[in-house]
Parts: sequence; C-alpha cells; structure tokens
Amino acid sequence: MIQKIWIRLIRLGFRLLYYEMAWTYDLVSWVVSLGEWRNWQRTALPFVTGDRVLEIGHGPGHMLLDLATAVSHIAGLDLSPYMGRLAQRRLEKAALPVILARGRVQELPWATAVFDTVLATFPTDYIIEPETIASVYRVLKVDGRFIIVPEGHLTGRGALYRFIDWLFRITGQRDGTFMVDEAGLWPDTAVWTPFRQLYTEAGFTMEVKQIRLKRSIVTVIIAQKLDKLTH
Repeated sequence: MIQKIWIRLIRLGFRLLYYEMAWTYDLVSWVVSLGEWRNWQRTALPFVTGDRVLEIGHGPGHMLLDLATAVSHIAGLDLSPYMGRLAQRRLEKAALPVILARGRVQELPWATAVFDTVLATFPTDYIIEPETIASVYRVLKVDGRFIIVPEGHLTGRGALYRFIDWLFRITGQRDGTFMVDEAGLWPDTAVWTPFRQLYTEAGFTMEVKQIRLKRSIVTVIIAQKLDKLTH
C-alpha cells in the first residue's frame, strides 16, 4: 500500500513538472544534474543524421534550438501544452522555423517514412511501449535513426553526489544500469538487453553507447530502422 501511494505521488510530481509547473523544469533539471543536464542532452547531436529530424517530448525547446542551427527541417512534438508554449516562445525569440505539434508519440501525426532521425532525451516509460516503437518506426525512412538519451549519471564521490543519486533512485530514475570498476563508475550495458529485444523485434538494430564527460557518464541509444521487406 505504501509503495503504491509513493508511486502515485512520484507520478503526480512528474505530471506537475511537465504541465502546471513546467516553468520550473529548467531549474529542476539543472539542480538534479549539478548543471550537466544540457550537456547530457547534447551528447545525442553527433548521432543525428539527415535533413529531416523530429524531436519527441521536446520539453522547453532547448534541443530544438540546437537542431535548428544545423538541420534544415525540424519538427517537435509534446503532449504538454505548457511545454509547447515554452518551446514556441523560445523558438520565436530565436526566429527559427520549427514545426511544433501537440499529441501522443504513439500516434505521430506525420506521414510514413518522412524523417531521417527521431530524437528523444530523457523520455518516460512511453519509450518502451510497443505503440511508441511502431509509431516511430513508421515515420522513419529506411536506415533512419531513433536516437534516445535515457539517462545521465554524475561520477563524483562526495556526499552531494550520493544524495542526488539517491534522489534518482527513489523516484524510479535509476535501475542499476551503472556499476563500479577499477577505473571508477562505469555503466553496464548488459541491462539494456530487454530494451534491445523490444526494438529488435520491431525492426530496429540497436547500439548502446556510453559517453564519458568530465563529471558524468551518459547513455546514448542508436536504434536504426531496417526494411522489414528485406530483413
């Protein structure tokens, strides 16, 4: 019973963060990552390919700005109208042409095979739903990429780092993905096997990369769409 109540409270907190209290999102993400959040997001950029890119769950729009400076056709989708307004204001201020839509990732409002890359940074558990995977597969071109940044992990050893890691764990944002080795903290990619299986069965190949930054490690997943007719 206590666990169920805790889960409901956590979900309520995340809902408020993405909706009514979306204006606090940047501050909260900065605090819980000790300023690393944007660096974690940007680790996805070197893996983005093509001229047509869609970001799902775009949040306040920072990655859309990064993408729009390098790619000619950018689109973004988020279910939260509050995040949509934040992103729209940010894009208008920068005078960058980005198409924004509100909707569910499981029902992407675009035609089949139109994007070279679909990007998601720090998505919630919708990212493993079969409907999400099928929807992204549909809008990607053959050989298109689905780039996912599911987590980042601070590598410091002080009390503050341990406290932040504890916060991630009690809110369900840690699943034992990281392990300690002789060089310090380093991730165990084997825990992504169930994730890999879901995407492989849906018609993707999948590669998990661990990007080491100065104060943290970031997981980047590259899922590439195969042509089901030839594989």
